[in-house]
Amino acid sequence: MTAYVWQVSECLLAIALAPLFAGWVGQCRAWLQNRSAPPLWQPYLVLRKLFHKDAALATDASWLFRLAPYVVFSTMVVAAAIIPSVTTDLPLARVADAIALVGLFATARVFISLAAMDVGTAFGSMGARREMMIGFLAEPALLMVLFSAFMTHGSTALPEMVEGVLDQPHIVLHPSLFFAGVAFVMVLLAENARLPVDNPSTHLELTMIHEAMILEYSARHLALLEWASWLKLFNYACIGFALFLPWGIALHGAGVGLLALAIAAVLAKLAVAGAALALFETLSAKLRLFRAPEFLTMAFLLAVLGLLVYLLLGA
Repeated sequence: MTAYVWQVSECLLAIALAPLFAGWVGQCRAWLQNRSAPPLWQPYLVLRKLFHKDAALATDASWLFRLAPYVVFSTMVVAAAIIPSVTTDLPLARVADAIALVGLFATARVFISLAAMDVGTAFGSMGARREMMIGFLAEPALLMVLFSAFMTHGSTALPEMVEGVLDQPHIVLHPSLFFAGVAFVMVLLAENARLPVDNPSTHLELTMIHEAMILEYSARHLALLEWASWLKLFNYACIGFALFLPWGIALHGAGVGLLALAIAAVLAKLAVAGAALALFETLSAKLRLFRAPEFLTMAFLLAVLGLLVYLLLGA
């Protein structure tokens, strides 16, 4: 029974912390660019404002357009339930392995892309085509990153991978994971509409990808999509922690004290990751759209190189 309590608690923690993580990244970007930083809780204020508004729907919007925000948000919540961000004592994570995460992310992408084309606007169709192009290239790279980690840790379940690393008496460095880690960061940037692939704060026709798909949404629908995008960034960060920095995650059967330390550890990791992400975005320039395939192809090749290093050298 305790495991199910922690399963629900970790889901609620991810839902609550995702806007805070997005606010922290926004604050760090503002500080690095010598601008006045918005408050840390700004995303919560945005959600409150949107949930209190009345939704305006396009005349030609079908049931798919109305359903997509709920499906996208739900898939991100289920993904958060699979990822061991605080503890490995997660019943749902034992059922669905890390490969299921790729399927969940793909499901969310398909629904938001179909909803963007449902209304028939030029921006929605343009953003949907660009999003599917990015997904077509990012998903194989993400799978190769996961395969590299699977070969190293000997399991496709994230909790078992974390427990396998933490049960070792001393830290073992795998060169193959270095290549996989670089590839994972590149996929994270592309999948979450971050620089240099996309700019989440722009509405320019020639550059926007994710924003183009949600221009027709408002009120609660827009709030759910924004919340889902923040939750997706949070999930990707926690996947990176589980694969490459699992230290601090509480193991199966841990007490309340260790779980409290695990929550503090994930907060510290998110703080460092958010600052690093903001620094990278500040130093990066937006790529031309037709250079994005080259960026993701490089991520795929790095992941393949990591897998070959492990297969040939066993390291």
